[in-house]
Amino acid sequence: MSDHTGMLTIGELARRTGLSVRTIRFWSDSGVVAPTCRTAGGFRLYDADAAARVDLVCTLRELGLDLQTVRRVLNRQATVPDVARTHVRALDAEIRTLRVRRAVLDRVARRGGTAEEMRVMHELARMSAHQRQRIIDDFVRETFDGVDPEAPGAHLARAMRTMPAHQVAGPTPEQVDAWVELAELVGDGSFRTRVREMALAGARGEQQPEGSDPAKVAEYAGRAVREHIAPESAAGKEILHRIMDPGLPAAKRARLAAWLATFTDSRVERYWQLLGVLNGWPPTPSQVPAVEWLITALRADVR
Repeated sequence: MSDHTGMLTIGELARRTGLSVRTIRFWSDSGVVAPTCRTAGGFRLYDADAAARVDLVCTLRELGLDLQTVRRVLNRQATVPDVARTHVRALDAEIRTLRVRRAVLDRVARRGGTAEEMRVMHELARMSAHQRQRIIDDFVRETFDGVDPEAPGAHLARAMRTMPAHQVAGPTPEQVDAWVELAELVGDGSFRTRVREMALAGARGEQQPEGSDPAKVAEYAGRAVREHIAPESAAGKEILHRIMDPGLPAAKRARLAAWLATFTDSRVERYWQLLGVLNGWPPTPSQVPAVEWLITALRADVR
């Protein structure tokens, strides 16, 4: 009769390792923790090293390795560092996915939305950097179609394509908001038409008419906006004359108002702001309200 001194039954191995007999039997049938031998009656027996092997299997399983990979490691068909590197990459991808889900849910919790809107937001948020770039490229290509790349203002096409080269590992709620809003914006037909109008006007190379100083516009018109001073009012007219020479001919004021209106749009400014959020650029204050105030003041002044 065989000498089984020092060998462990499956029940003893289970008690020593704190696992269930069912788990060890499953691992044994999977070839991960094979028995050292069997009794004449077919019962499994394990040597003292089996407990250490079981502990290693537990560790690898807790780290997320499947049984096939565990078996390869234990049989030295794969090294632990190689397997670890593979799983680090997998975990990184999983973490990115979880962060995107969290950001989308956070956005819905803050802003509300239907189940369908949440589904769309999630699909947009989890797009790869390549997929996001393709959406922006298609928008810019349609907007600047037929515009000479050497024409004045055509360089804006390159700037409008500036998206992060890589997927953000852990997007902030602000970045998820920005991408969803940007995707919705470039999909809006009226926005595309407006940007194309600006692109074609810019390609003609018409220079801004003289008469306004951007610093004065930001200072005086910006203050008027904050203080809710109507551009058509007497106080508004006084502010207008601080921005520009009151002796500027009416025709030139009208031409300046038309030029500013052509190249001023709050949605276009929002496009640049959203790109800034996605690319991590420093935020810049909005200029459009002040310019729109100036346009209205100019038109009121020439009537």
